[in-house]
Amino acid sequence: MKVTIFTSNSIRHNYLCNYVSRFCSELYIIQETDSFLIGKNENQYKKISRTFFNYFEKVRFAEKKIFGEGYLNFKPKKQTVNILNLKMGDLNLIQKEKIKKFLKSDIYIVFGCSFIKGFLASYLIKKKAINIHMGIAPYYKGADCNFWAMYDNNINCVGATIHFLNKKLDSGNILYHTN
Repeated sequence: MKVTIFTSNSIRHNYLCNYVSRFCSELYIIQETDSFLIGKNENQYKKISRTFFNYFEKVRFAEKKIFGEGYLNFKPKKQTVNILNLKMGDLNLIQKEKIKKFLKSDIYIVFGCSFIKGFLASYLIKKKAINIHMGIAPYYKGADCNFWAMYDNNINCVGATIHFLNKKLDSGNILYHTN
C-alpha cells in the first residue's frame, strides 16, 4: 500500500509519519516547516503573546512526553520513503510535475500543513484525502484551534476532528471527532 502524508515537522506530525510507515510499502511525505530545529524556534510564539508562548511550551512538553523526541525514524526499513521538505506556505506554489510521484498513492492524509488550494486541493478531494484537524470543526477552523477554544473558555471545543478534505477550510464531511 502507498501512502502520502502532507504535514509539518512538529513531534506529533513526525510521530504520525513514523507510525504510518509501519503499515505501508511506500511512504511519501511532503513536510512543511518554519524551522528544522523542532521546538527550538520559539520566537514566532513570543512575538504574538506571552499566553500563546506559554500554551505552546506546554504543548511541546506534552508531545515530547507522549511521543518521545519526535524525529523521523522509520522501522522496519523495508519500505520506500520519499520526503520533500518545503517552507511553510510553499505547498500551493509547487508545480504538479515536481510532486508527480507523491500523487500515486492509495491513501492521502493531511495533518498540520498549510491550507491546500488549486490543483492539489482538487486532486486530493477527488482521492478522498483525510484531514486530521486539531480542533472541533465546525466551531474552530484553521490553525491553533485548541488554543483559541481554551482562550475563549470553550473547553468543550478542545479536541480533534477527522474529516474528508474540502475546498473550504476544515469543512469536509466529518468522519470522527473527539474532545
